Amino acid sequence: MSLFTRSTWYSHRVQRDVTLCRWGHFGQPVLVFPTAGGDAEEIERWQMIRALTPLLRAGRIKVYSCDSVAGQAWFAQEGSLEHRMWLISQFQEYVRREVVPAIQLDCRSEGIPIWTAGASIGALYAVAMVCRYPDVFHRALGMSGTYDLLRFAGTGHYTHDYYESVPLRFVPDLREDSDHLALLRQRFVLLASGEGRAEAIEESWLMARVLGHRKIPNWVDSWGGDWHHDWPTWRAMMPKYLGEWTSS
Repeated sequence: MSLFTRSTWYSHRVQRDVTLCRWGHFGQPVLVFPTAGGDAEEIERWQMIRALTPLLRAGRIKVYSCDSVAGQAWFAQEGSLEHRMWLISQFQEYVRREVVPAIQLDCRSEGIPIWTAGASIGALYAVAMVCRYPDVFHRALGMSGTYDLLRFAGTGHYTHDYYESVPLRFVPDLREDSDHLALLRQRFVLLASGEGRAEAIEESWLMARVLGHRKIPNWVDSWGGDWHHDWPTWRAMMPKYLGEWTSS
């Protein structure tokens, strides 16, 4: 089996061609979401795969990444604001209904738990997938996260599609006696952030307060003012945490 594979298909959920890439032979599957409007191969161009190579070659992780369909549409201002909010929800459904089965098939394990990771806007999707679908996603690493896109929209208005896609919105309303919340309390979210240039660690603390209020295990890890909102920070963070998580 080769270290790298690339698959493309048409998704009716997001109404466009989509791409899924994989690096690694075997190990814990980790789905990495691109930043902003990045594509499935962004993490290779920015040398994240190089930083993860020791873990990949040791068979401790297999890394997957898909195009940031919703992010691309959001920052290109595709269609109306309502359309872009609809696409965020559809993107998450595409990941759950199309990407997850593809990962499970590749791992030859229908029930294998999947971890997520992402930086900046990608952190929102990493955390959202665990919160929205805790049946398949078990752990999230959000780095330098932006957890509410409304500040880029210039409005406080949002639709039900947006509400059900953003943990800051829907997690507070989960029923205390729901199976969903009970399962989510068995998952874990790590929120890592620097405090240097362009960082906004207060977003991580806000996300942590929402999760903590519902007794969902989480941790905020500040790297301090020497670490900026940029790839050198994330290339240091991701190997560290994934290495710790797969050390036992």
